[in-house]
Amino acid sequence: MRLVFAGTPEVAVPALDALLASDRHEVVAVVTRPDAPAGRGRRMVASPVAERAEEAGIEVLKPNRPRDEDFLARLREIAPDCCPVVAYGALLPKAALDIPVHGWVNLHFSLLPAWRGAAPVQHAVLAGDEVTGASTFRIEEGLDSGPVFGVLTEQVRPTDTSGDLLTRLAFAGSGLLAATMDGIEDGTLEAVPQPAEGVSLAPKISVEDARVDWSAPALRCDRVVRGCAPAPGAWTVFRGERLKVMSLALTADRTGLAPGELVVGKNSVHTGTGSHAVELLWVQPQGKKPMKAADWARGVRIAPGEKLGDGAAA
Repeated sequence: MRLVFAGTPEVAVPALDALLASDRHEVVAVVTRPDAPAGRGRRMVASPVAERAEEAGIEVLKPNRPRDEDFLARLREIAPDCCPVVAYGALLPKAALDIPVHGWVNLHFSLLPAWRGAAPVQHAVLAGDEVTGASTFRIEEGLDSGPVFGVLTEQVRPTDTSGDLLTRLAFAGSGLLAATMDGIEDGTLEAVPQPAEGVSLAPKISVEDARVDWSAPALRCDRVVRGCAPAPGAWTVFRGERLKVMSLALTADRTGLAPGELVVGKNSVHTGTGSHAVELLWVQPQGKKPMKAADWARGVRIAPGEKLGDGAAA
């Protein structure tokens, strides 16, 4: 089949690579989000998918909006048989959906109908799911509601961050997407409507969602830290300034600490939660680089009874 691949971030690159390597299909163009400012200099940078496509010598389309008429006209000229999608980042209008013969097929990182939306992996970690996965489905105008072609499952490990899990799903899912293209092309794959039961939503994680509530049980604090890593990053407040909490360890060797209360050992820092204490491993003070929590604690000289989470961030 003639394919036009749509995707933007690094997590979409393995799927593009898998399709480029296929001897059954030809990726004739890529659709991605426009260049965006990045880094300290805020210079305009092409998306990882655009960079990979340019390396491969493929035409790159960067519409400001997928409903732009010049983009739709070019897509009609290309006349793709199917448009595989991974984390493109913009809603596709019906005018675009109707162009390819076999529609647009999305690789979504959940077991649909669970976790429809922008942040399925983060929500799976936040909810404490033990198993998640990826699904390929035909895009329709509803939110991740189209019929499903195929699925794979992936174990959520106790120490997984969202970044860890998403990386594994990106590589495993690339094979699923390539196999889905094969099945569509040879007519052996039928899309099955999603069940009406079991729908859950996974909206984008906000900065406020990533604030650690130390009065919650230790398990919940751990899930927030892991679920929000690497982005947007879990955080708390210390002495009126934001402190990013990059990793912690569940431990039962400290008791009797109030939620957020800090106690510093020779090479460790513990803080209380709504259940039992956790050990802070890595933190990032405002305006500084990540550091071991023990080094941070020595530098700020924590007084007895000081707490995380008190007050508003500066």
